[in-house]
Amino acid sequence: MKFVSAACALSLLVLSGCGAGGEPRRTLTVFAAASLSEVFTDISTAFGEAAPDVDVRFSFGGSADLVAQISEGAPADVVATADEATMDTLQDAGLLAGEPGVFAANSLTLAVGEGNPASIRSASDLDAASLVVCAPQVPCGAATRRWAESTGIALDPVSEENSVTDVLGKVRAGQADAGIVYVTDVRRADSEVDRVDLAGAELAANRYPAAAVKDGNRTDAEEFVRFLRSEKSRQILSDAGFGTP
Repeated sequence: MKFVSAACALSLLVLSGCGAGGEPRRTLTVFAAASLSEVFTDISTAFGEAAPDVDVRFSFGGSADLVAQISEGAPADVVATADEATMDTLQDAGLLAGEPGVFAANSLTLAVGEGNPASIRSASDLDAASLVVCAPQVPCGAATRRWAESTGIALDPVSEENSVTDVLGKVRAGQADAGIVYVTDVRRADSEVDRVDLAGAELAANRYPAAAVKDGNRTDAEEFVRFLRSEKSRQILSDAGFGTP
């Protein structure tokens, strides 16, 4: 008959059991930008091989919303945002355990309905189309504004959404002819939308930083942040269409 330690037995009730060697399992809560939802799920699987005693739980959403939640005291161990400016809000407030590290980059593109029913070939065709973009306070919206300013293109969106997944959702549902999203969003849409390149998109590329949250599970958080820059993670990110530093 096999026995486990009292600490491990208690963890069966509190968390989710014991890891290798009978140690209590630990939970790592990661707040991450919506555009990372699928690739971070894959990365967490690889991380589990390196840290088998850690259960990773995600909260995905618009970066600005995630930062607001952490600022208001929501429990998180790691935060990964879709741009550096949003992360700076937490850094300036003293809510991070250290300097954020950039682990990925992403560029904008135009998502259109499957088969491109509105026949959009370039940004010049947007004047006659219903366009959805991210709100300017979220990273994809800030990047959209930078792109428009750098190219001299005036945009007239029918709506501004709080996350890039909401923009993509409206295009998927046929509620808009086009939406400005990240390259990776179209790539993971499983052919439900088509892509039209945006000339000059490289002028507004976003860099994704991650950091451990000051009051969280710092040891495991810092290990996860380091893992994001590992060769294994870089390959997963690259396969998903992200740039890597």
